[in-house]
Amino acid sequence: MHALDVLEIVGAITILIAFAAAQAGRLHQRTVTYQVLNLLGSGVLATIAAVQLSWGFLLLEGSWAVISLLGLIALARTRQRNSPSTPGSPATP
Repeated sequence: MHALDVLEIVGAITILIAFAAAQAGRLHQRTVTYQVLNLLGSGVLATIAAVQLSWGFLLLEGSWAVISLLGLIALARTRQRNSPSTPGSPATP
């Protein structure tokens, strides 16, 4: 087994951990942990797919990574909107 094979398996397991935990009700999908696990796993797999010119796999994993990144951005924006303003800073609408 080559190092690339190990990396590919780790990427897949990372995604599967998030999915299995969500299905078991132990991890909510709209959490940073879930999104980061998906982003890391799909990012690794998308990179491997790009190197190997595996276009279908790259489309799947690249899309998964982008969607996870957008989910993280949305969570960050929600947290920013919901955080109380610090003294001396402008209030958010």
